Amino acid sequence: MIKPHGSEQLQPRFVYDAARNEALQKEAEGLPSLLLNSAAAANAVMLGAGYFNPLTGYMNRADALSVAANLHTTAGLFWPVPVVNLTHDASAIRGAKRIALRDPNVPGNPVLAIQDVEAIEEFTEAEISAMAEKIFRTLDPKHPGVSTFAGLGRTVVSGPIEVLNFSYFQQEFPDTFRTAVEIRNEIAERGWKTVVAFQTRNPMHRAHEELCKMAKEAVGGDGVLIHMLLGKLKAGDIPAHIRDAAIRKMVELYFPANTVMITGYGFDMLYAGPREAVLHAVFRQNCGCTHLIVGRDHAGVGSYYGAFDAQTVFDEEVPAGALEIQIFRADNTAFSKKLGKVVMMRDAPDHEADDFVQLSGTKVREMLAAGMDLPMEFARPEVARILMGYYQSEAAG
Repeated sequence: MIKPHGSEQLQPRFVYDAARNEALQKEAEGLPSLLLNSAAAANAVMLGAGYFNPLTGYMNRADALSVAANLHTTAGLFWPVPVVNLTHDASAIRGAKRIALRDPNVPGNPVLAIQDVEAIEEFTEAEISAMAEKIFRTLDPKHPGVSTFAGLGRTVVSGPIEVLNFSYFQQEFPDTFRTAVEIRNEIAERGWKTVVAFQTRNPMHRAHEELCKMAKEAVGGDGVLIHMLLGKLKAGDIPAHIRDAAIRKMVELYFPANTVMITGYGFDMLYAGPREAVLHAVFRQNCGCTHLIVGRDHAGVGSYYGAFDAQTVFDEEVPAGALEIQIFRADNTAFSKKLGKVVMMRDAPDHEADDFVQLSGTKVREMLAAGMDLPMEFARPEVARILMGYYQSEAAG
């Protein structure tokens, strides 16, 4: 199986030994505590699950600045975005060597992890702006990633962590949330050697379905990992439980048996376009995947990124050999009326725009909210019905 990023074996930060986990929970009761923001909590979950291998905890000021500027830590590890614990107020933990990190996303704010504090440092406003511009390629406050990052605080608490639970993800998504450890184990159990990962924060329409099948065939894959984001999204995005139901129905009816793993991961969407695409590649390698599908406007939002910037970043900013996972570069996919099937548009140079069935996201939402059937060429009817139920319930208030 493909090696994890940066190490021979996966090194998750979750405390699997039950006795030690219990002892740490008792210790946490007497430690100074810090209430995390959602971004820092998501980082803890990803560290615990092994997705952020080989990181052992939160980055310090120098590493965060270095990663933002040139995609490497000060020690030379390739990494695409800072993994930080930012806060507005560290007064309760000043001078502490060990602290309890509390979960902002679970009632009662239970302890999520314990951190060994190596440093408590301050970013300047200029440094926060410089990092944001590198990560998001914009400083527009209307960009959801920029606005979130700018509001996390200026104090950075660095050091290794031990993770005690996976926040709300295991309870709310017991059939879908999986750690990188669990995904690697299942890939090994299935005997898959070549595995294509498909990243999604949206329901999968007909074009996405066919793209997974095309990519699997093109690389001679044994299976597809459909890996959906389960964390915080921007307003207007479809909730995870609706996406989950729609994807499961599609796979049940339209994929050959035992060719797809449907899983999810506990992270908040960054909307960082190219940089986030590279992060997606890193943690899919940690899952054991050999290929990642990167398509049009991968991890993008609005018109902040060029249609294929998330592909060219792998040529322009990722050094040769930095990652073992390979990128499957997908073009726009759409149903061809001429050919009677979904194609990548670059493979149909003789087509005009009217030869394809394409709908904007806005148009799709309007049709579903109005109870209108989507074209069968665009969405499987069983999937469309699940989405229609959600949009009509939203419209009804």
